[in-house]
Amino acid sequence: MAVDMSLFSFYRISKPSKDTVPQEQVESTYKSLRSRTFWGATIAYSLYYVCRMSINVVKQPLIDEGVLTAGELGLIGSALLFVYAVGKFLNGFIADYCNIRRFMATGLFISALANLILGVLGLFKLPAFLIFAVFALLWGINGWVQSMGSAPGVISLSRWFPQSKRGSYYSLFSTSPYIGEFISYNVLALVVGWLGWQSGFIVAAVAGLIGTALIMFFVSDTPESKGLPSVQVLSGEDMTPKDKQPTRELQKMILKHPGIWVIAISSAFIYITKYAIAGWGVLYLQKQHAFSLEEASQVIAFSAIFGILGTVLAGWLSDRVFKGDRAKPAVLSGILSSLSLFLFLFVGGGFLMNIFYVSLFSLSVGVLYCIVAGLMAVDIVPRKATGAALGVVGISSYIAAGLQDITSGYLIQGYMTTVDGTDMYNFGPVSWFWIVASVISFVLPVLNWKKIKN
Repeated sequence: MAVDMSLFSFYRISKPSKDTVPQEQVESTYKSLRSRTFWGATIAYSLYYVCRMSINVVKQPLIDEGVLTAGELGLIGSALLFVYAVGKFLNGFIADYCNIRRFMATGLFISALANLILGVLGLFKLPAFLIFAVFALLWGINGWVQSMGSAPGVISLSRWFPQSKRGSYYSLFSTSPYIGEFISYNVLALVVGWLGWQSGFIVAAVAGLIGTALIMFFVSDTPESKGLPSVQVLSGEDMTPKDKQPTRELQKMILKHPGIWVIAISSAFIYITKYAIAGWGVLYLQKQHAFSLEEASQVIAFSAIFGILGTVLAGWLSDRVFKGDRAKPAVLSGILSSLSLFLFLFVGGGFLMNIFYVSLFSLSVGVLYCIVAGLMAVDIVPRKATGAALGVVGISSYIAAGLQDITSGYLIQGYMTTVDGTDMYNFGPVSWFWIVASVISFVLPVLNWKKIKN
């Protein structure tokens, strides 16, 4: 009981500091700590993604060396995603009560260790069944601790930023996955090409340890824990009746909110296509267009830049251009993402054309993801239940992403034939699976947006 209580005390939300900041220093101290917290959480969350994307970079070397098959990699990838889905749901609810600095740092530290162990074990010759079991187990553990990153990051926005600024900063925070992907498909791909697949996991582990240090050094839990007033007082916001309700009651309301579940299902289909390209895009370009690992990785990495741009644009487009209307930018970005995905999968072309297709897809899906899975959800939930809303959206999204990984892996392997000793791939069936999901992802929330808001 003493251990349980000490862990509870260690991770629970910080108590207000007894030492208050002098009035004349409140504004400058608040802005400084707010900025440090935001950038610390944002950069660290991008390094969370490096520890998650490492396996996608090394898929081809693992297959070529006979370490794992495409089907086994699909199962291993789904182990992370399924566990992540449950973890994101539970940890989203838990994080509303937590010290976000300690909670977020713990997850990234353990994720780094999981990557390090896989990299080191890869240096030894182990039986095939043991390799698969170790990969699945450690990647499942990685999935759980990875779910400790997103909720604390977004909760930090609720604790440190007024409502009027949250949309813009949420868009910036949402660039983290794309920054992580960009690092993974550039730095990790180069290292793997030079030193082997084991080095990809080891370098990812180093990135995770750096991110852990950034969280501990830069991120603060709440303004009150630093001797400041609450964000409502600092920004002059009025306290709403919901702000005064217990967190537990607000979380119960979230579970019963039909709009949250529409957003969750829509986000699930976004994640099918988003993770399909992130997880299988490199293999697709290698097998369908005979790109080298470096070329294929560069195409997918290049798209991350436009994913960042799309995510940043989402808040601006929705707030400034469309005056708070979430449906119109969702329609435009949804049509563009489906069209560009079709061009990528069925029209083909050389290196530059594939960069164009994937970049346009990443730009548009970045806008769609930020609006549907982020801003629509944030618009309809109270501040104290932000983590719970993210948990509901997250479990739906990542269960879908996990099912995608299994389905895609077996569709790719199932339609593969061997001719004169050479494996021939047919990506037609899996391509249609991805495109149908892309269309549903924006049609569903747009048709139901008026109901979601009410």
